[in-house]
Amino acid sequence: MAEEDRKFSKQLIGKTIVSKAGKRFGEVGDIIFETRSGELIHLVLTNPTIYIQKLELEKDKEGNILIPFSAVLATGDFVVVSEEDIS
Repeated sequence: MAEEDRKFSKQLIGKTIVSKAGKRFGEVGDIIFETRSGELIHLVLTNPTIYIQKLELEKDKEGNILIPFSAVLATGDFVVVSEEDIS
């Protein structure tokens, strides 16, 4: 894997999460992963927008909205997710 293909978690924290259609969901507050395998499980959403609050998404014990990492399509200036894959 080329060095430029790697992303560190600190590079994702604070990035805006948007759908393919450009709907803003909020920002990445944290990342949840499986400690044994290292598999990325969820992005923890902070500063959720009104749009995302209307969707019935999974929440953690503290009430934070969770975005499945499997829904992430791309990372760059934004984290782009497939809206169809988050609910």
